[in-house]
Amino acid sequence: MSKRTVRTLGLAAAALLLTACGSSGQIGDSGSTSTAKKMVLIPGVAAEPFYISMECGFREAAKSAGYEVDVQAPAKFDAPLQTPIVTGVLANKPAAVLIAPTDDKALAGPMKQLKDAGIKVVEVDTKLQDTSIASATISSNNEQGGEKAAETLAKLVGDKPGSVLVLNTKAGTSTTDARAKGFETAIKKYPNLKYLGQQYTDNEPDQAASKVTATLSANPDLIGVFATNLNTGEGAATGLRNAGKTGAVNLVGFDASPKQVQDLQAGVVQALIAQDPATIGKLGVERAVAAIEGKEVKRDTETDLVAITKADASANEKYFYKQAC
Repeated sequence: MSKRTVRTLGLAAAALLLTACGSSGQIGDSGSTSTAKKMVLIPGVAAEPFYISMECGFREAAKSAGYEVDVQAPAKFDAPLQTPIVTGVLANKPAAVLIAPTDDKALAGPMKQLKDAGIKVVEVDTKLQDTSIASATISSNNEQGGEKAAETLAKLVGDKPGSVLVLNTKAGTSTTDARAKGFETAIKKYPNLKYLGQQYTDNEPDQAASKVTATLSANPDLIGVFATNLNTGEGAATGLRNAGKTGAVNLVGFDASPKQVQDLQAGVVQALIAQDPATIGKLGVERAVAAIEGKEVKRDTETDLVAITKADASANEKYFYKQAC
């Protein structure tokens, strides 16, 4: 083979390499365009009606806005389980991530990685203490919800004296901590009710049930329980049922899962403080789209809650949570 032929082949190979590199760049650009029309929702926990209802609102709004969606949730409401999901999302670089952080401090680092990668972050339901990471936060007015719970419980009890207990989930969960705070503030208005403080259940129904049983043993005058979320509410109902105190101890739950609504209608639960998770999901998408498009974004939004009793349950069916979209 002549030197000229070798030189010609070398130039051809170089040209082919340059073409291939250019082609690779175009594929990368195309891929970036594709991922720019994707949103991811990372709920606090999988298979929970509150987050399923939020997912329904999220999917509907994102589809209307022309975005592909993905939903990834941890098996438990747990920061070590949610963290690898957050870091795993980085590889696909969606345009935005809507997330309910399971710890208001521990998720700050992983969520900052999303922001630093150019991904818009919107908090839904729960939020970080660090307000510099998310573009927006959409949540129920949880402190107001706790106040509603105290007022509703006091109305159910009337002038009868007794002790009341708050069952919280995990310390560091922004939403339930705010609910407990609102309840503690409002319950002081009722001198006939002795506040026993709050106990944590690790978001496990069986722990909620056992803590109710133990509290009843130590405080026979227990007259009311406020459960700050769905799992603690379902567990508290079980504890009261096992102790034969259904109805004798007024139970006010937060959220309106199918099981909780069933317990309300059966008289196991006396009242529910229902949120509007579908609207939280919908507004989360709207804030994310605004952030992506460089428009002004409303930083904090609080959605409404409603107190529901057996008497007005049928009038408030729109607040009942879903098990599937």
